Order: sequence, then structure tokens, then C-alpha cells
Amino acid sequence: MDAINPVLNFSIFGAFVLITLVIVFRASRNTKTAADYYAAGRSFSGPQNGMAIAGDYLSAASFLGIVGAIALNGYDGFLYSIGFLVAWLVALLLVAELMRNTAKFTMGDVLAFRMRQRPIRAAAAVSTLAVSFFYLLAQMAGGGALVNLLLGIRSEVGQNVIIATVGVVMIIYVLIGGMRGTTWVQIIKAGLLIAGAAAMTVWVLALYGFDFSGVLADAVAQEGGKGEALLSPGAQYGINEVSKLNFLSLGIALVLGTAGLPHVLMRFYTVPTAKDARRSVVWAISLIGLFYLFTLVLGYGAGALVGPEEIANAPGGVNSAAPLLALALGGPVLLGFIAAVAFATILAVVAGLTITASASFAHDVYTSVIKKGQSGDDSARSEVRVARITAVVIGAAAVLGGIFAKEQNVAFLVALAFAVAASANLPTILYTLFWKRFNTQGALWSIYGGLVVTITLIVFSPAVSGSETSMIKGMDFAWFPLSNPGLVSIPLAFFLGWLGTVLSKEHNAKKQAEMEVRSLTGAGAEKAASH
Repeated sequence: MDAINPVLNFSIFGAFVLITLVIVFRASRNTKTAADYYAAGRSFSGPQNGMAIAGDYLSAASFLGIVGAIALNGYDGFLYSIGFLVAWLVALLLVAELMRNTAKFTMGDVLAFRMRQRPIRAAAAVSTLAVSFFYLLAQMAGGGALVNLLLGIRSEVGQNVIIATVGVVMIIYVLIGGMRGTTWVQIIKAGLLIAGAAAMTVWVLALYGFDFSGVLADAVAQEGGKGEALLSPGAQYGINEVSKLNFLSLGIALVLGTAGLPHVLMRFYTVPTAKDARRSVVWAISLIGLFYLFTLVLGYGAGALVGPEEIANAPGGVNSAAPLLALALGGPVLLGFIAAVAFATILAVVAGLTITASASFAHDVYTSVIKKGQSGDDSARSEVRVARITAVVIGAAAVLGGIFAKEQNVAFLVALAFAVAASANLPTILYTLFWKRFNTQGALWSIYGGLVVTITLIVFSPAVSGSETSMIKGMDFAWFPLSNPGLVSIPLAFFLGWLGTVLSKEHNAKKQAEMEVRSLTGAGAEKAASH
């Protein structure tokens, strides 16, 4: 820890912020219409969008949280990587192409195609804001932990100021660049993050003569660690019945959550065709899969070369494993570079989340519910203005939430966001795309029901109170035994969607047939803007 050079780290970190702000500012000059602001004018190719999706998806949780989880808990930590990666097959096979064909900017567009516009768009916006807020909490906590480590800040007030600074920079990104600027930052960041992780992976393996079993042996031998337990299930979740259910619940939420994440779904609208949407997911799977293989080496490498005690006692705790490994390998310069890349990761992901949440409010609530779908140039300009105001409000809320959650493991916070997405969004999306009988009441029941059940179970779970790692220390009002509610909330949301539908007589067969044709063929879908 003594080798950390705050001046050097801050210089590299500052240079990254300046360069990305220049990129965002240049990109903003082409942001004139709502399609430019929300969907970058549908001007990105499949490979470019695949890089951006990887940049959006490889968040603070992927880099900081998972490496830390593997360093301290071994096998159990790596299962985050497996869940996050397998989830993309659900997105590729079930939603990517169909969503691109059906919608214009947001998830609400898809759901409202064959439903009553105003109630369903309001529900979609509420769900989008809830998922985005949970995900933002994780990114802000990760950003605070990272910059605290970079600058050696240990005071409570100093850490809170850092989290607020992260929020301010993120708001500037979104206000200036819109989706186009955010996408370019994500593309550049993905390249740097994967390159940095690859370099560190090769470095760790080279120290052991490219013998990964040597890395595992050293990680197991570390004092203060969990020993042989790192190589088998149970180090993090234990091996009793509740812990097994907890792990199953987490796995289900991770695998099903991606296809319901609003900021991931919105990326499908930045390409000109459904074919490009499909290609972008294939590119994303390749890049993300490669990165998650690196996390296995980096996690055990951090356990072996840094040690669990030093990781646990560093500013940011478990989230500091990757930067500390960089420090152990290449000294302050590599630490500065890796931490700056990770910080760019957080900024890009947070910007993507914020623009998604603000777009959902402006497009679904302001334009479709409050203004009752009025169109025209003035309406489009006011919609973008409302989106920018919403971005500021969301940024402020994320700062307050990040301060509250800064001691939590980032990967765990993201798992909660996945549980909300898998419960509130995915059942409604799948029913809308594939069930002919589905109607407005079913959609509202599955969205609001999934949302209320998930958040209620989270609030009364060990994640919030009643355990050593709870958000609220010293209190115990937990009655739900699982830290992640996916095992209960996801099936319940599917059931509520079915029940709401069969209890209602509404069914728009003509609209359903039109949607089926459009989702499968792309006929009538929003085309690329001409430039």
C-alpha cells in the first residue's frame, strides 16, 4: 500500500477523464434529434455495437467485484462470471433481434405495441428506473472504492466527496454526448479494459511459468485465506440447505437478468438492422467470454500475490483486489493505468445507465403519458430537454445511494439489479413477444408484481439487515432467508403475468399479428437515419 503514488494516479486518471470528455464533446456535434440522443442515429455497425455492449456490460462488477470475489472466495466467486456470460445466450436467442425489429428507443415501445399505451409505458418506465438505480448503486460504490484506493483516502467525508465527483463527471458525459458520445467511450474503454486484463493475465501466468496450478497452489497457501475451500463450492455461500438455495437463486437471477436489463436492451437500437443487432451480440459474447477467462487468473492471482488480508483491509475492501494486483505486478504506473481504465469503465457504464433511465422517463412518461403522444419538432426537442433534466436528477440520486452502499461488494449489488430485471422485465418481454393471448392487465401485473415482490424480499433479506455483510449494520429485520430473491420472485412474476392475462378479456388479435410479423421480419421497423 505504501507504494501507491496519489499524484501519479490522479494524473493518469485526470488524463483519462479529459480525453473521454473530448471524445464525448466531438460526438455531441452530431446529436440533433431524439434518434441521435437516444440511439446515436442508428449509425453503429454490428462489431462496433458489440464492442460497446461489452463496454456497457463489463462494469465495475465484472472487473472489481468478480476479481475480488474470486480472490477471497475462489470457486464461488468465479460463478458470477459463468452466470454473467451464459446470460448472453438468453439475450441472443430470445430478445436481441426481436426487440430491434419491434421498438424505436425503449423497452416501453415493445410492450406498448399491442397494449394500452399510457399504463404500460408508465409501468415500463418505473421498472427501468428501478433496475437502473440498483445498477447505478453498484457502479458508484465501485467508483468510490477505486478512487479512494488511487488517492489513498480513508476518511468518511473524503470518500463521500469522491463518489459525488464521480456522479458529476457522469452527468456531464450524458448531458453533452447523448448515446453517440457514450457509445464511443464504451468502445474505447472496452478495448483498453480487455487489453489491460490480458496483459495482467499473461504477466501473472509468466511469473509461474504459465502453470496455472502454481497460481492456485499459492492462493490456497496464503495465511488468513480460506485454503483448500477456494477450489470447491461453498467458500462464500457455505454448504447448508439455505446457502445452496441462495446460490441457485443468484444463478437464476444472473442468467435471466441480462435479457431484461434496460441499458443492454437499448443498445440494440443503435444499429441500422436486426441482423446487425444479432451480430453485435455475437461479438459481445466473444469479447465478454474472453474477459471472464481473464478474471479467473486475475482473481486467483490476486489471492496468491497480494493476499486476502491485505485485500480485505484496503480502502474499498474486496473491490480493491484488481488494482492491488496491478500494484504488485507493475508498481504505481500499472496501478494508475489499470485503475484509470477501471474508472473509465465505471463512467461509461454509469453514463449508459443514466441515458437509458432518462430516455425511458422522457420518451415513455413525458411524451406518451403526460403529453399523450404529441409529435413534431417542438415535442422532440422538449423530450430531449426533459431527458437531460432527468439525467441530472438520476445522477443526484445515484450519488446519495452510492454513499449509502459504498461498503458493499459491487458484484453482489449488481446481482440484485439482475434479480429486479429478471423479475419485473423479462416475463413481460417474453410474454409480449411470444404469447398471443397476453394483454395489458397481464403486463401490468407482471411488471408491478415482479417489482414489488423483488424489492420487498430484498429489503427483508440478509442483504439489508441481520448479517455481518448487511447494508444496515446493527439492525435485524430480515425474515426472508435468501440474499438474492430470484428463485421466488422470477417464477412469481411469470405467474402474475399469466394470472392477470387470463382474468382479463382484452385481446387485440390484429395488433398481435402485426407485431409477430414485424418482430420476425423487421417489416416496418425503425430504419437507420440518413446522414
